[in-house]
Amino acid sequence: MVGDAEGDRATFRKRQSPSEKEIPKQFHRGIAMQDQDILSGKRILIVDDEPDVLETLEELLSMCLIDKAPDFETGKKFIDKYKYDAAVFDIMGVRGYDLLRLATQKGIPSLMLTAHALSPDNLVKSMKEGAYSYVPKDKLPDIATYVRDVIEAAKKGAGRHGQWFSRLKPFFDKQFGSEWREKDQEFWDDFEAQRVISKKDLEDMM
Repeated sequence: MVGDAEGDRATFRKRQSPSEKEIPKQFHRGIAMQDQDILSGKRILIVDDEPDVLETLEELLSMCLIDKAPDFETGKKFIDKYKYDAAVFDIMGVRGYDLLRLATQKGIPSLMLTAHALSPDNLVKSMKEGAYSYVPKDKLPDIATYVRDVIEAAKKGAGRHGQWFSRLKPFFDKQFGSEWREKDQEFWDDFEAQRVISKKDLEDMM
């Protein structure tokens, strides 16, 4: 169900599910039962200025209660009005960092999802601003897993030190080069010192 930030959940209507033709086949991967169980019924806010991305995310997170917004102003109204288990924010086009600050102030664990702002600098900025995760849109088919990670990290009090970075580090190394963390070495030293992954966490990632 899609909410309405101004009225009583009336203005934004849920569109029909995208057809097979509209969503690439890789987006129809089976979602792990663990993701289904943890995400079922969770309320998620999604803000992105690309209608196709909003539709795809709604499809991939169909086990959740979804509120979606195409711009900063609508996203802000949702944050002001409702409580969420997690939020997914694009960075470019919707003032994602401003939304992140608002969500963080309200205790909403947030995931930054981006394509155009994919860079080491934006990754670090997202973490410093309070994001629990920073995910490239290349990994959109796996969004349920990353949203699950955010919710579990919030529950455990792990914050940005959840499983997401272990999952994505190989991607970042390939995308940015093997020495991409050197510019912000102090930040990453602190990040690694606080990032603790249990044996069970490692098994879950396999």
